[in-house]
Amino acid sequence: MERRELFSFLSSSVKEGLQEKKVEEVVLRPPYFSDVNAFDIECQNCDGLCATSCQEQIIIIGEDKTPRLDFSKSGCTYCDDCAVACLPNVLQIEDKKLIKATVEISQTSCMSWDGVMCFSCKDPCLEDAIEFKAMFMPTIDQEKCTSCGFCISRCPSYAIGVRE
Repeated sequence: MERRELFSFLSSSVKEGLQEKKVEEVVLRPPYFSDVNAFDIECQNCDGLCATSCQEQIIIIGEDKTPRLDFSKSGCTYCDDCAVACLPNVLQIEDKKLIKATVEISQTSCMSWDGVMCFSCKDPCLEDAIEFKAMFMPTIDQEKCTSCGFCISRCPSYAIGVRE
């Protein structure tokens, strides 16, 4: 059994409780737009090619027919595929920027802050933005963080979240 599987098993009841507590969801858009209002206008008659072209499968089409990012299974590689596939040109490569979000670790939910040796968030961070004080107490260096979301899906206790 891998470390991630063990932590997932041990924290399954914690996960269920935390998922139920989610009150307000932050809507994150793919990082290739210049006008946020264009989603509401242009995406209404689109087939959602941005979502089907996403290699990480993190773009979902919401009930309002607009694309949003879902970091529950993976993160954004900034590969440009969604922008290339966007026929209404809401997403364009020349408008590429970092995802507009701040990623945070909840000290009360994080197992490492509770004394459990867990590096599940640090391992997938390509920017090395997650720093640990002594083997525990992870924090996110906001200067290095690209808000890609890979750490979010890897956290076994759902201690990592985003805010705008």
